[in-house]
Amino acid sequence: MPLIANFIIFQIGWFSSVIGAAHQLPLMGPFAALVAIVVHLRFAQRPLPELALIVACGVIGAFYDSILVIFGWVAYPSGMFHELLAPYWIIGMWMLFATTLNVSLGWLRGRPWLAAVLGLFAGPLSYIGGQKLGGIAFVDQTAALLTLGIGWAIMLPALSLLAEALDGIRSGPAGVVAGH
Repeated sequence: MPLIANFIIFQIGWFSSVIGAAHQLPLMGPFAALVAIVVHLRFAQRPLPELALIVACGVIGAFYDSILVIFGWVAYPSGMFHELLAPYWIIGMWMLFATTLNVSLGWLRGRPWLAAVLGLFAGPLSYIGGQKLGGIAFVDQTAALLTLGIGWAIMLPALSLLAEALDGIRSGPAGVVAGH
């Protein structure tokens, strides 16, 4: 899948998820994510490793966002399985995010420090954007943003490494991925 198409499809899925949750339509996001994932897998050179990455990101995201809920740092307006678990639409967003790791975020391969810095800032900014659109509420903003920054500074390089390991294609010295 072309890099630009991957980026645009991710953005459509992200906005569908957040706006759907904000307007009590929490299934809108998972539906958009499912369509994006099907399209992604259709164009993937190695669909089974990509599917494994998508599932792994869903599990990691479910755990991570549930921690934020359990500690009372964030709250979600809709789509909750249980009051102490992350909503299903945000788990779908994590799965959607996985579709970018070998495509539009493939440039992070071999650059763990850059991935960490990007995660430190982009992770919390994404949640702030979600909050401004009404898809998430910060109950304890300071704790949430610190946890998000540190968490994403660790997770983005780790997820990038996982994507590379599952993909089986090593990046070059400049982080360029052959064949993608």
